[in-house]
Amino acid sequence: MDMKLVVVGAGGRMGRRIVALAAESKRFEIVGAIDRANHPDLGKDAGVLAGVEKLDLPLCASWPAGAQVAIDFSLPEAAEETVEHCAAKGVSLVMGTTGLTPAQQEALKAAARKVPIVYSTNMSVGMNALFVLVGKAALMLGEDYDIEIVEEHHRFKKDAPSGSALTLAQNICQTTNRPYPGSLIQGRSGKEALRKKGEIGIHALRAGDITGVHSVIYGTLGETITLNHTAHSRDTFVRGALRAAEWLLTKPPALYSMADVLGIS
Repeated sequence: MDMKLVVVGAGGRMGRRIVALAAESKRFEIVGAIDRANHPDLGKDAGVLAGVEKLDLPLCASWPAGAQVAIDFSLPEAAEETVEHCAAKGVSLVMGTTGLTPAQQEALKAAARKVPIVYSTNMSVGMNALFVLVGKAALMLGEDYDIEIVEEHHRFKKDAPSGSALTLAQNICQTTNRPYPGSLIQGRSGKEALRKKGEIGIHALRAGDITGVHSVIYGTLGETITLNHTAHSRDTFVRGALRAAEWLLTKPPALYSMADVLGIS
């Protein structure tokens, strides 16, 4: 039986790819394609907008009845409505929107007591492997290795540094007993910008149509080790989100991560 799916932010770049790949998979019945009330493509067929066959499903601003799972890759300001609706209607949720405020993250945790939720700053399988590896590498290398995180994204990305870069830093801090976010420094400037022992530098680059590149650099006197993940297209994140949506179908209410979905730790 096909899962009844709602795509939140279906008129955006990520949302359109979610609609396209969900339709192509034949494992989902897309019952809702939602976006903001003033979206210029409101009323147009979601399948046509996504570049696939006509789905007879208009892009709209209202939630449909009967949904089983929602995937949200929209904007932080839309996240609250998504979380509230899913909790009230018993809809499982895959939340991939980054840049959530602490209050929004607390609301997500509260909603997870009512419905199962997968929340991750990055749905890529490879990126989630990197999340696990970076802390282990830092622990093995020790305190003599400086750590810098560089993330690169397209010119349209609003939040900086990326949620994934912050997750990388958080995992390193947790594994090596550094304070988070107290150990982080975002960029450097000035005549007295010498790095301090134990700090983690984070640098955000924005250019063109870069899908996503994250590099964690470990450097000491004599050598440098770099762990890198490069996303070749948005489909990488979409496939992970669809995998998470299917995984949620049989899970009880709780706040899960992609590490849970993939069975890695």
